[in-house]
Amino acid sequence: MGKFDPVQKGDVVYMLPFPSSVEQFNQIRIASSTHLFNHRLTLSRKTGRPKRRWNRAGANKGSGGVAGASETAVDRRERLRRLALETIDLAKDPYILRTHLGTLECRLCLTLHVNEGSYLAHTQGKKHQTNLARRAAKDNKDASLMIQAAPSAAQQVKKKVFVKIGRPGYKIIKIREPVSQRMGLLFTVSLPEIKAGERPRRRFMSAFEQRREIPNRAFQYMVLAAEPYETISFAIPSKEMVDPEEDPDSTWEHWDQDEKVYSCQFLFK
Repeated sequence: MGKFDPVQKGDVVYMLPFPSSVEQFNQIRIASSTHLFNHRLTLSRKTGRPKRRWNRAGANKGSGGVAGASETAVDRRERLRRLALETIDLAKDPYILRTHLGTLECRLCLTLHVNEGSYLAHTQGKKHQTNLARRAAKDNKDASLMIQAAPSAAQQVKKKVFVKIGRPGYKIIKIREPVSQRMGLLFTVSLPEIKAGERPRRRFMSAFEQRREIPNRAFQYMVLAAEPYETISFAIPSKEMVDPEEDPDSTWEHWDQDEKVYSCQFLFK
């Protein structure tokens, strides 16, 4: 079987060994029926000469063809992942979040990833980089607005500082309206050393606004301030009060400049 005889089948020429016996002929026939040939030649339509295609991509067994768009994208993501693993520290990434399922979440883009390689490839992608640019632009805008809104030293209101002389004397009386039987409180505060031209200031404060005691929903505070006395407050039941416009006779306040006595009264609904 040292000689080869070309056999043409259409435009294809097969180089088959020349048989020297019937057994070799049967072997060649079985091989030709299963397309097991050593070489394959195709005749050119222009020159009539056989073409050699076994050196081309995909012609030989085990060789790969030209990479397509999907293969190129996979290779690019793998290269970016390896590069990111060398340059990025995930411990310092503020946008990575590890879920209880073992996956990784990007808090900036709201995407889920099965492993660190997938997350790192995402950080090098267009979506993540675009969101980073938007976040940086937003932070710069907010910072510039805060700088513009911040008052200058001349515009800032200076805190009033004065020497306090102690707490004023006071008296609290529980009252009940005879007609509607509504309960109330009457406060009388004596301020003989109040600063000239000053008037006591009163306000009601929620239990969650103050920082002196543990907040209790059952109470609210009436705060009274008068310079140079210390600011005092009274814990009263946290109930709805009668509006002074609805009943001015039952809810009122009065400041006696001659006697330097402040009085106020209010009723609960």
